[in-house]
Amino acid sequence: MISKKHTKKELNQLEKLGFFYMPTTSEHELLRMNGSCTVVLYKSGKLLFQGNDDEVRKVKELFGMVEKQATLVIERSEDELIGTDEALKGDTFGGLVVAGFRADKKERAKLELFGVQDSKNLTDDKIVVLAKKLIEFFPHNFHVENISVEDYNNTIEALGLTNTLNALHKKCFKFLEQENYLHVVDKYPGCKVGDIMETKAESKYLEVAAASIIARAKALEQFDELTEKAGFRIPKGSTHVKLALEQLKKSDLNPREFVKMHFKNVQQLF
Repeated sequence: MISKKHTKKELNQLEKLGFFYMPTTSEHELLRMNGSCTVVLYKSGKLLFQGNDDEVRKVKELFGMVEKQATLVIERSEDELIGTDEALKGDTFGGLVVAGFRADKKERAKLELFGVQDSKNLTDDKIVVLAKKLIEFFPHNFHVENISVEDYNNTIEALGLTNTLNALHKKCFKFLEQENYLHVVDKYPGCKVGDIMETKAESKYLEVAAASIIARAKALEQFDELTEKAGFRIPKGSTHVKLALEQLKKSDLNPREFVKMHFKNVQQLF
């Protein structure tokens, strides 16, 4: 809960603590400072501290923003967030799925009750169950960009992977965007979207974790559809796929409808 808006003038005193100004990374930022932690002031007046918990606490105290005072600072439990994440990016078979999930403080509490967490810690069966529950209970809080393999290949050839990811993450955010909501992205190489870009964001933000779960469930649906279409089991990942690739090559099936044509293991066979 935020009791007041913050201004650029207030943050000038951080320079006395050794902080310095950095270039902003999104259109929503008014300024960004770095020191013992990172401080971002958004145009909405919201203030974000990122970094080591102990260092953040020290700076907050020095800056007069301790929790017992009226002015509170948003940290990793922002009241209003939209998280986005992708699935299938590293899989040889399948296209690409990017999902977004929006939540406020009350909705975040429900995500915790549902058991939402980093999807890498969940089995496929658990992901399917959780995704179904999220879609049922939050029908207006999520958006999915589900790209087929053929569309993926066409898009990558035209735009490249990084531009495609940036466009899809931004599209998910724009679809869910509401005033004062910040965009959190699970950072990937070349990421240029989002107010907050963090590696392993799905282990830090429930909104990103929820988006990841939904994206992964849609990815599993792609594998099932491709398996039915191919007539043999489509494997996940890119490590143990050689036999499936060889089986695909021997068939009359169009590889562009099954695999990512720019992957090296695919180019070696096709």
